Amino acid sequence: MKVAFLVAPLGVEQVELTRPWQAVADAGGTAQLVSTAAGKVQAFHHLDRADSFPVDLTVGQASAAQFDGLVLPGGVANPDALRLDAKAVALVKSFFSEGKPVAAICHAPWILIEADVVRGRTLTSWPSLKTDIRNAGGTWVDERVSICTAGPNTLITSRKPGDLEAFDAAVVKEFAT
Repeated sequence: MKVAFLVAPLGVEQVELTRPWQAVADAGGTAQLVSTAAGKVQAFHHLDRADSFPVDLTVGQASAAQFDGLVLPGGVANPDALRLDAKAVALVKSFFSEGKPVAAICHAPWILIEADVVRGRTLTSWPSLKTDIRNAGGTWVDERVSICTAGPNTLITSRKPGDLEAFDAAVVKEFAT
């Protein structure tokens, strides 16, 4: 299993990147960090700077065809920056058009909304996105993990870092098939 993790250069919630990454690695998979710029991405623990991580590919170098699935970590700044980048939005859309699984946690559904892929889907997120998801045609649920198969691909979503155990298990199970 080869999984892309899409992250903006500044603002990803570290645990929402590192825990699913480790779950993929523990399952024998390969994770690659994709970003809107080359170099490193800066992670945060809430509002405090945490570690930085090297970028493997830029969005211009990556394609859905290279991967078995896509993980979108949260944090507030990360998905907010990604949804403003046309190439990042196009990359997310391509995973849906190719029928590949996508997983998003916390505020990451913002980029799904921007990519116009939540209509008719059921998903969860950080509670403040509930209205955004509903306005985009999705159904919001308050669950640790939501696995929606009502579309061209499986969409896995979770609310927050406290849900990572369920999120990671769903990602590994779905992405390995």
